[in-house]
Amino acid sequence: MVTQLPSSTQKGIIYPDSDGQSMADNTKQFELIVWIKNNLELLFANDSNVFVAGDLLWYSVEDDNKLRQAPDVMVVFGRQKGYRGSYQQWLEDNIPPQVVFEIWSPGNRISKMAKKLEFYERYGVEEYYLYEPDVVDLTGWQRRNSRLEVIDQMVGWVSPRLGVRFELTEEELQIYRPDGDRFLTFLELDQQRQQERQRAEQAEAAVEQERDRAKQAQAELEALRALLQERGINLEQL
Repeated sequence: MVTQLPSSTQKGIIYPDSDGQSMADNTKQFELIVWIKNNLELLFANDSNVFVAGDLLWYSVEDDNKLRQAPDVMVVFGRQKGYRGSYQQWLEDNIPPQVVFEIWSPGNRISKMAKKLEFYERYGVEEYYLYEPDVVDLTGWQRRNSRLEVIDQMVGWVSPRLGVRFELTEEELQIYRPDGDRFLTFLELDQQRQQERQRAEQAEAAVEQERDRAKQAQAELEALRALLQERGINLEQL
């Protein structure tokens, strides 16, 4: 079921749907955001109470439109899928995003990222992952007690909330689903779909060939039976 939530303008306060910032500074960052967001949507496609969004403004406190962040990707367990212009926490049973992802870009500054970490820690994020594609480095934080603490070893780390496993090669970040399948790009998913279609077509062609062979064998048997009958020979009595 898809639920559309209303925007809040109580007490004359407006909560804009955009902060005027671009989603990404370059194609690499954009592709990584879309890759993570789309694969998480696929992972939780059958669970109507997991909301996944990319570059969506999250307002954490009612009556304060300055307290906000727009995680590159966020996952909220316990909230229905559906359209939102922004994520206004007080309209969402006061449930904060439990998992957020950020992709480091050349436009990021350490001070800005430190403020994001402070915001995520203060307002209830349970897992925070920051990936720097230029140096292939992944840093993770997990909530312990009331603080987000650095995860010591990210290679092979399994997210408690998502169930996904993180791996790093020399060239890239890789993420694996709980069933062991790797997160795929849109092109890889399309190639996989085409390969599955080709395998299905080949299997159907093999079945059709087998039917044709069976028909040919039956026709030859009938022809032999007719020939023997012409010569007075009953095939069944041989």
